[in-house]
Amino acid sequence: MKTLHARYQQAHKEAKWAVGLALAYFVWWYVSAYGLAPAPDNIQAMPTLYFGFPLWFLMACIVGPIVFTLLCAAMVKWIYQDMSLEIQREQEDHE
Repeated sequence: MKTLHARYQQAHKEAKWAVGLALAYFVWWYVSAYGLAPAPDNIQAMPTLYFGFPLWFLMACIVGPIVFTLLCAAMVKWIYQDMSLEIQREQEDHE
């Protein structure tokens, strides 16, 4: 990254990806927690369990964090770029 403008563009790109991933995680959690939970009028004595957990809890609180941690690691590996924080003055020809 040679120019300050290029660094700002990269920083904005990384910020958009981070916010998008955070919003996607919220949507995942909300849909899993409230969409897969049993309806209040259809409460059974014991819900179906998967690995000892109800499906809504398994998807929202166990699978979701694992999936989004892996997505975050992939985002850092392939989208984020290492850049210097020092400001370099642009070379200008005064001849």
